[in-house]
Amino acid sequence: MKVEMNLVDKSNIPVRTPTNGDPENISASTLSSLLASKDRDYLLPPATEADQVKISDLEGKVIGIYFSANWYPPCRNFNRVLIGVHEQLKSNGSNFEIVFVSSDEDLDAFNNYRQGMPWLSIPFSDLETKKALNRKYEVESIPCLVILQPEDTKDDATFYDGVELIYRYGVDAFPFTKEKLEELQREEKRKHDSQTVTNLLTNPDRDYLLDQTITRKVPVDSLVGKTVGLYLSAQWCMPCVEFTPKLISIYQKIKQTLEEEGGEDFEIVFVSNDRDQNSFESYYGTMPWLALPFGDPTVRSLAKYFDVQWIPCLIIIGPNGKTVTKQGRNLINLYREDAYPFTDAKVESLEKEMEEAAKSLPRSEYHAGHRHELTLVSEGSGGGPFICDCDEQGSGWAYQCLECGYEVHPRCIRAVTPQSSIEDR
Repeated sequence: MKVEMNLVDKSNIPVRTPTNGDPENISASTLSSLLASKDRDYLLPPATEADQVKISDLEGKVIGIYFSANWYPPCRNFNRVLIGVHEQLKSNGSNFEIVFVSSDEDLDAFNNYRQGMPWLSIPFSDLETKKALNRKYEVESIPCLVILQPEDTKDDATFYDGVELIYRYGVDAFPFTKEKLEELQREEKRKHDSQTVTNLLTNPDRDYLLDQTITRKVPVDSLVGKTVGLYLSAQWCMPCVEFTPKLISIYQKIKQTLEEEGGEDFEIVFVSNDRDQNSFESYYGTMPWLALPFGDPTVRSLAKYFDVQWIPCLIIIGPNGKTVTKQGRNLINLYREDAYPFTDAKVESLEKEMEEAAKSLPRSEYHAGHRHELTLVSEGSGGGPFICDCDEQGSGWAYQCLECGYEVHPRCIRAVTPQSSIEDR
């Protein structure tokens, strides 16, 4: 199965759905019961410091319990983001501390990972405390950041979705209270209500985009009235590299159809998450559309604004400047050029067409790429999102193996007799 890459170089294990913990007064005694053991009343300091830190010293602080591991790339990716936020909050004098709970497999990995961390840690050898914290906060995936308030007496005071909050709001999420998050959400709504393609893609220092020459400047205002795709991608991300040629083909087909019909125009803007200018230029050199300059601050602000957790990601902006969908990539995979203009009405129409087409399909088939009989299923009869053996995402109707879960698009079926199916394997 193919998975998309996490934005900040970012994860195929999802962040837990935001939820709230039990009310609990985070006093010195409570902190001790959470973080200490019968033989230990301290935490390890950052690797650059020598003195152990008493757990009682954390009383009165906002605390992030950080579950992570050196062996898992999404953790390392988030770790870089969290370090930046932690350093900013510390330099601002904010009353915030992080305690690392390791899921590493050995002491060397733990020490190597901790080397770059500017916060406190549970000792690697204290398995019981680590297990107890994982149980208490029901940690099902990493990275996970649980936020505790100094006076955790309200039902909504503990947040389990710290990773999502950091990715979405950065330092602005502090002090991670319900009131602060509601304020941020109101501000987000205000921005979305007043959204235009111009205020999305410009900043005080730039009102243009680059074309394929990387030197010619194209005014952002030239996109007003068009359907625009914001393509967040990077050369280091293999799913991005695999999706880009498909998107180029679909883009060209859509452009050709619109030219023939004399309808509204369509454009894509590359929003690079590449690591350096050379990678950006090499990757962008394969693309036929516009781009934000490499390293432009708008790149980061767009990722936050649209809460982009994975790349590749294709966000569709309508001719009125409002967001149509953040699922452009999925719609391209499912419907190719027919997905345009990506609206709910268009998707509903395509789904109805699929329903009608499915009525004439055989209820079961043997496929040249699989040895078992495949049964036609829909989302209502056991189907759902899947990855076809053509490597494209599927949804809705599929031929599914009820024995092993293998699934294939109806359009990708290469029907064979049962015997030839087995021989083909």
